[in-house]
Amino acid sequence: MTPSPDDWQPSATRETLRQRARLLAAVRAFFAARDVLEVETPILGHAGSTDPHLDSLSLRATTPAGRETLWLQTSPEFHMKRLLAAGSGPIFQLARSFRDGEVGRRHNIEFTMLEWYRPGFSLAALIDECEALIRTLIPAAGPARRRRYRELFREALALDPFTTPLAELRRVAGERGGLDMADSDRDGCLDLLMSLAIEPTLGQDGIDVVVDYPASQAALARKRVDEEGTEIASRFEIYLQGLELANGYDELTDAQEQAARFEDDNRQRAALAKSAVAVDRRLVAALAHGMPAGSGVALGIDRLIQLALGKASVAEVMAFPTPRC
Repeated sequence: MTPSPDDWQPSATRETLRQRARLLAAVRAFFAARDVLEVETPILGHAGSTDPHLDSLSLRATTPAGRETLWLQTSPEFHMKRLLAAGSGPIFQLARSFRDGEVGRRHNIEFTMLEWYRPGFSLAALIDECEALIRTLIPAAGPARRRRYRELFREALALDPFTTPLAELRRVAGERGGLDMADSDRDGCLDLLMSLAIEPTLGQDGIDVVVDYPASQAALARKRVDEEGTEIASRFEIYLQGLELANGYDELTDAQEQAARFEDDNRQRAALAKSAVAVDRRLVAALAHGMPAGSGVALGIDRLIQLALGKASVAEVMAFPTPRC
């Protein structure tokens, strides 16, 4: 594509970049006041994210071991957990992260992730801290409320995401999305329905925290059984103005289960005709050594800054988004 004559210029104004710097300073002050250590970890690693719904970027590099494949990190999670296992205590990072194909008003292939971990924190305590951070940047964010995943589906779609037969989920998702969902799995249907029918309504009059996701969507979170006897994921997502801002876990610390989840992820990737991603054996070793129990969260800081400054897209708060890099 031939660049336009002025696409060398930043997409954010100088004043916006000044305001961004002010907000990032406020984030650092927030954690300094709580004695949470800022860390830096590599953006390149010997492993990538096996998550079937994420696409990692890789490259070939010359290392002391010769020519190797290295992966641009989709988040700093794996390296930060290795620090936790080594005894770092509570830590946070403003990390450059990369996800292939993520472009649009709310996405950029390269972006900044704010990620922090709190050994000894319950999920509820971490949610409270997330809310406090959001209010530091957006004082008028409004009241916060907890919303159960199951109840959101019952209210919006009159179906139970845990018990509705797959055939019915495919029918409803197909009708809502105008797509053929005949070969979609349960989570694929639920994700589509969540994005189309539920997410746009969340966080419109305050901060909505969605909890109690299906166990199949646990990713790197622990699992537990709820009061209805259903196995669920101990995780949450935070929404503001219809935008997903954060994804938090009661962190999985079992090395064997983590290794099994990595392998299952790659089986799912194969079923989706996606390439396998190198598994992070060092993370598994760190968990086997012993990572303290606690909670962690990843927050899209570009999105939060976008909302704080009243901008229409993340590109407006970045100097050079992917189309201009």
